[in-house]
Amino acid sequence: MRLVFAGTPTAAVPSLEALLASRHDVVAVVTRPDAPAGRGRTLRPSPVRECAEAAGVQVLTPVHPRDEDFQAALRELAPDCCPVVAYGALVPQPVLDVPRLGWVNLHFSLLPAWRGAAPVQHALLAGDEVTGATTFLLEAGMDTGPVLGVTTEEVRPTDTSGDLLERLAQAGAGLLVATLDGLEDGALVAVPQPADGVSLASKITVEQARVDWTAPALRVDRLVRACTPAPGAWSTFRDKRVKLGPVAVTEELLPPGEVRDGLVGTATSAVRLGGVRPEGKGAMPAVDWLRGLRLEPSERFL
Repeated sequence: MRLVFAGTPTAAVPSLEALLASRHDVVAVVTRPDAPAGRGRTLRPSPVRECAEAAGVQVLTPVHPRDEDFQAALRELAPDCCPVVAYGALVPQPVLDVPRLGWVNLHFSLLPAWRGAAPVQHALLAGDEVTGATTFLLEAGMDTGPVLGVTTEEVRPTDTSGDLLERLAQAGAGLLVATLDGLEDGALVAVPQPADGVSLASKITVEQARVDWTAPALRVDRLVRACTPAPGAWSTFRDKRVKLGPVAVTEELLPPGEVRDGLVGTATSAVRLGGVRPEGKGAMPAVDWLRGLRLEPSERFL
C-alpha cells in the first residue's frame, strides 16, 4: 500500500522505522513544525522528521492539518492509508476522507481505557497492572474509532512512564505493521469500542505533577513514576523547587514532608529519595544533595 505516515515524538519513530522496513511504501511523512527546545530555545525538527529525512522520505509540516495547501498535497500523494502515531493535532474530516482505507491510529492504551493525550502516565497513576496498545480507525471523536488490533503489556512495579512508553512503542510498531497487512489482505474487520470502561487521560500539567506529601506513599510513588521523565514530579524545599526522580516505598515512619536520612515522610510510610534536580542545578543523587544541605531537625518538603 501507499502510506503517508503521521507522527511527531520519539515514541512514533519505531513505527515509522517498522513501516519503512515493511512491504508497504511510505511515500511521505506528516509531522509537527520545528519547535523550540533546550535552554537556548532554538528550533529543532521532530524526531519523526529526523528519521524520515535520514531515510530520504518527503516530509510535510503543516501548521494545522486543515491547511488547504496540505490537503491538496495529501490528495496528490493519493495514499491508500495513513497510519498515525502521536501526531499531536486533530485531523479534520476532509483529511480523514482522503485515503481509501482511512487513518489507522496506534494508541498506547487498551481502548476504551485512557483515551486522550497521556494514556501511559494515567495507567501508572491508576496503578494498572496491565496496559497495552490499540490500533483503530481514526474518526472525529477523541480516540473513539472502531478497533482493529490490540497488544498487551505488563506494567512493572518500578516502571516510569518513559520505561513503559518505550516498550509500548516497540510492541506497537509491530502491531501497526500487522494491522496494515491485515487491512490490505482484507483479513481485518473493525470492531466498535464497548460503551463500558471508558476513561480519559488528559495531559498532566506541571502543577498536577507537584507531590502532595500528605498523600499515601503508594500515591507519591505512582505520581513520581508517572511524571518521569515529563513533566517531572517536583516539590519545594527551602522555598526552591526540586525535581524528583523515582522513589522507593519503605516501612519507616516520618511526618509528612519531613526529611531525614534520605527519607521523606508521607501520610503512610516514608519514601526513599532517588535522584533529584535542585532549582538551577543539574540532576544528582539525593544523598549528594542532602549531604550539602546541613539539614536542621524537622526540615521538610512543602
